[in-house]
Amino acid sequence: MSDAEKGQSSNGTQYAENYHRQAPRPTKIANPGSLGLFSFASTTFILSLYNVNARHVSTPNVVLGMAIFCGGLAQLLAGMWEFPRGNTFGATAFTSYGAFWMSYAIILIPGTGVTAAYTSAEELDQAIGIYLITWFVLTVMLLIGALRRNVSFIALLFFLAITFLLLAVGAWSGKATITKTGGGFGILTAWIAYYCGLSELLVKGESWFTLPLGTIKQE
Repeated sequence: MSDAEKGQSSNGTQYAENYHRQAPRPTKIANPGSLGLFSFASTTFILSLYNVNARHVSTPNVVLGMAIFCGGLAQLLAGMWEFPRGNTFGATAFTSYGAFWMSYAIILIPGTGVTAAYTSAEELDQAIGIYLITWFVLTVMLLIGALRRNVSFIALLFFLAITFLLLAVGAWSGKATITKTGGGFGILTAWIAYYCGLSELLVKGESWFTLPLGTIKQE
């Protein structure tokens, strides 16, 4: 072997050693999917019950704690844990909706001055409608991204998009029936999220049974 060949061989070996040294190690982070889905489902379920005036409750402020810590912080952390696992879709969805619940909580907290800044209830409703329709748009984008994943996630995002749309229209129109309808779709969305979360939790080999998500065959 010539000196040049020896040099190339040495450089190749050094490159391989450096590559393996710098290559990311497989993550030991457990699947955060159930945490994110259960957190989202529980917070959505409570607020949606308020939207349909369950037990004659119309003021949603009790959901604040859930929105900040469960739907907000816990879901945000689930999204952060999805990043090192290489799940871009899960990371984007959980982080986005975690941020949604935190931002929604900020609107409801009197000390932030968000609602007090509006001179009339009509103007506030219009602003909330714009806020909700923006999340409708984002949800539709995530729905497009889920079209080749599984049937359960498609159903979850589809009904969530309808929920956001109805709540936005309800805020703009001031019609309570539309808001209640949005609340009904929100309850349905929450139960689909519960199902998806339970399916993620029931691991084959560790559970008595599993729940199918309706995997779509990849061609």
